[in-house]
Amino acid sequence: MYDPTRLAALVAVAEAGSITRAAARLGYTAPALSQQLAKLEREAGAALLVRHHRGARLTAAGELLAGRARRVLDEMDQARHELARLAGLSGGRLRVGTFTTAGIHLLPPVLSAFRRAHPDVELSVRDYEPPSGVAAVASGEVDLALTHAYEPAAPDPMPAGVSVEPLLVEELVLISAVGHMLSEGTGPLPVTELAGRPLISSAPGHPPRRGVERALAEAGATPAVVCESPGYALVCALVSAALGVAVVPEMVAAMSPAPVAVRRLEPASFRRTISVVHRGERDTSAATTLRALLRGGFGRSAAP
Repeated sequence: MYDPTRLAALVAVAEAGSITRAAARLGYTAPALSQQLAKLEREAGAALLVRHHRGARLTAAGELLAGRARRVLDEMDQARHELARLAGLSGGRLRVGTFTTAGIHLLPPVLSAFRRAHPDVELSVRDYEPPSGVAAVASGEVDLALTHAYEPAAPDPMPAGVSVEPLLVEELVLISAVGHMLSEGTGPLPVTELAGRPLISSAPGHPPRRGVERALAEAGATPAVVCESPGYALVCALVSAALGVAVVPEMVAAMSPAPVAVRRLEPASFRRTISVVHRGERDTSAATTLRALLRGGFGRSAAP
């Protein structure tokens, strides 16, 4: 049986004409969407896409499956709507917390799907810089919230009555200006190569910066931080202008509005886990429904 999330990915590529545009529409990273499509091709036992320099087009098998997938997805949306009515999920409200990156790149298509299925539920969204969203759930300020945790930093403990469900794990990658010497090569770049390089970084206490500094210190080197910024959008813009390099989550790199080159790092132990925090058994029907949509809508499963 085909996974509905992967069928939706195929339909999105058919409509967008490229994996990158389809990923942006669905709120995935392009590598995550490619993973879903590769799994769908294995399930189908046939090539579904042909990639070319301007994007991607569906093969005959892909066109056939996409046509069927549209009907299946429409039926599933209708079933969700009718089941929600039977469960009494009409009216009421749902208060959602998010951090900025997820709020821009991941949450909108999920909330759009929720709105289509449950137009009578009043939605509100609030922006929290992690871990503030966890406290907002604990206090009842919001019903659930998206948050994140970085590795190798130790995770923060959850307050009593709050549950956490991992949704997505992404690597931290190096971004540099297009054509920068560190962008050359296909293999992962040893993090020690950042020693002495102009580094555009987050604030001193931010986990990605601590992880890079720790790895360099273990190698007897130190980074040369030339600029600090609290926001990834500015970091990407400065990197694109060739003022330095930066280490950011791969979703940030993939969605950068400014052109940047991306390269994986070695060791690949720098990761960010995006999770949804909620009130467990005290969740409302609306919150439980949105959590299910979040699980289906995110581009990859979180590592255990």
